[in-house]
Amino acid sequence: MEFQQHSSFKDFADHQINWNLLLSKSATQVPFLTYEYQRAWWHTRGGGEWPQESNLVIIAGYQDDQLVGVAPLFHSLNLEGKPALMFVGAIEVSDFLDFIGEPSQLPEFIKGLFDFLQSSPNVPQWEVLDFYNILEDSPTLKLLQDEAEQRGWKHQQTLIQPAPYIPLPNDYQTYLENIDKKQRHEIRRKLRNAEQGFLDSTLYITEDPGMLDSDIDAFINMMAQDPNKQAFLTEPMRQHIHNTARTAYEQGWLHLAFLLLDGKKAAANMSFIYNDRLWLYNSGWEWDFREYSPGWVLLAYLIEWAIENNLKEFDFMRGNEGYKYKFGAIDRHIYRVEVTSK
Repeated sequence: MEFQQHSSFKDFADHQINWNLLLSKSATQVPFLTYEYQRAWWHTRGGGEWPQESNLVIIAGYQDDQLVGVAPLFHSLNLEGKPALMFVGAIEVSDFLDFIGEPSQLPEFIKGLFDFLQSSPNVPQWEVLDFYNILEDSPTLKLLQDEAEQRGWKHQQTLIQPAPYIPLPNDYQTYLENIDKKQRHEIRRKLRNAEQGFLDSTLYITEDPGMLDSDIDAFINMMAQDPNKQAFLTEPMRQHIHNTARTAYEQGWLHLAFLLLDGKKAAANMSFIYNDRLWLYNSGWEWDFREYSPGWVLLAYLIEWAIENNLKEFDFMRGNEGYKYKFGAIDRHIYRVEVTSK
């Protein structure tokens, strides 16, 4: 296996199709690993999470001139202030990250990658390989541990948090029957409350390209009404959300949905439709409508929409917020892996 290093997404543009094709065969198939999302994330360094001086270090593995592995990495000081190589997308705004490659090719790719990162003079000096947000069922976790042990390197794996999801049945009634009886009644009560309080309660999904920017702004403004999200929504972070939404729209996997109450936007969810799943990225609501629980109502509508459109899962992504479990979510977990060569 041969390895090449790339220092910009522009240098890799000719391989964009092969990148996404390889992702479609990978163990971890998530929107955050697409070439387009990774490029958009890098433009703002995750909405200002990392300094602009960070360096891109994309390592690609080739077998007989075919792309068989991608390590989308960047170099910066990690949270502990150590020179580190981390996944592009780390940490806060990209819920799931990993190497890109077919499971059968990953052992050889990771072995060769470690050799390359240790020996290539073009790789920035690093003290730790610091990989966040790896899903519990990814073969990468065991491969990193095995490779580190074989080399006598230090390896540490840390549980970060759960990432709940709902396996979707074939019809909405079956879904309701599968959740807790008390919660089923609560969902129905909130739906009736909204439907009785307004002449019209509908789901609106952004489709018109001429409405995209204004709808994104409306979504961000709803987010900003939550005191816990105000500080998060810096100007670079707002730009990241715009970039991500537009990128997802252009690729056909943006799902920007609003609850309309008598024609007024009362709640919004920005999600991705990718790999037959709905990935709920973030949410907001108009606080003037809070007595009608617009977030809950919109979520119920979205789950019904996802089932009607034959999606396999409704993924809440990272975080153990209580409402996720009330809607029937079950846990899987994500991990951080740190590898040091000394």
